[in-house]
Amino acid sequence: SLPVVLHGNNLLVFGGTGIPFGESNGNDIHVCNVKYKRWALLSCRGKKPNRIYGQVGSTGKPQEAPKSLLCSSPELYRHEIAHDGQRIYILGGGTSWTAYSLDKIHAYNLETNTWEEITTKPHEKVGFPAARRCHSCVQTENDVFICGGYNGEVILGDVWKLNLQTFQWVKLPAAMPEPVYFHCAAVTPAGCMYVHGGVVNIHENKRTGSLFKMWLVVPSLLELCWEKLLESFPHLATLSRSQLLHLGLTQGLVERLK
Repeated sequence: SLPVVLHGNNLLVFGGTGIPFGESNGNDIHVCNVKYKRWALLSCRGKKPNRIYGQVGSTGKPQEAPKSLLCSSPELYRHEIAHDGQRIYILGGGTSWTAYSLDKIHAYNLETNTWEEITTKPHEKVGFPAARRCHSCVQTENDVFICGGYNGEVILGDVWKLNLQTFQWVKLPAAMPEPVYFHCAAVTPAGCMYVHGGVVNIHENKRTGSLFKMWLVVPSLLELCWEKLLESFPHLATLSRSQLLHLGLTQGLVERLK
């Protein structure tokens, strides 16, 4: 339960906790060079942040993260963030006992260096998403998608979309195969979301290693054909570049496998 960001060939990991959660928190920064596969402890100057876990991280220029960004937001953890170049949006989150609603969201304006509260618009028929923490979030251009999470009583399995230009919420007709929280999600450049892991039973602390995917946009014909090709010929990744090119694959498709 820690933030990880990729900066060039370096994977930076900050803080986090061991098990039991929250009893042995850290505030060091470790760096893994993904090219040479080597770990190192980063030597930092100045006063270290508090030992915490469940935070989020991002990369950017120093002027994009002034000190006021760290002290004016509500206290919360296990939230998610989105951005549109002008603002950083805080979506959900909470504390160990609460979950924050999504009818109003906090945003940090990078141009004015001030916090703003933005009122979102409900789905026409079902209103706003339930308050939640420990959910996941991915972004494709100006559309932000959240799924799953925990509201303090129920593990959620719904999927919602928020447009950062209109701030309109839309509940998608799809649902997750199983309600889950403390999971992670990522989206491909083509718009396919992958969801992995998480907790599926809070009373038994039951966790899952399942991997699910969901298209957030209408896939192109190329993507549909590529998926079918990989399904029909799973050994493609074992072939050499010259063999793949000889079969008629484009250089771009070959790069996906290598």
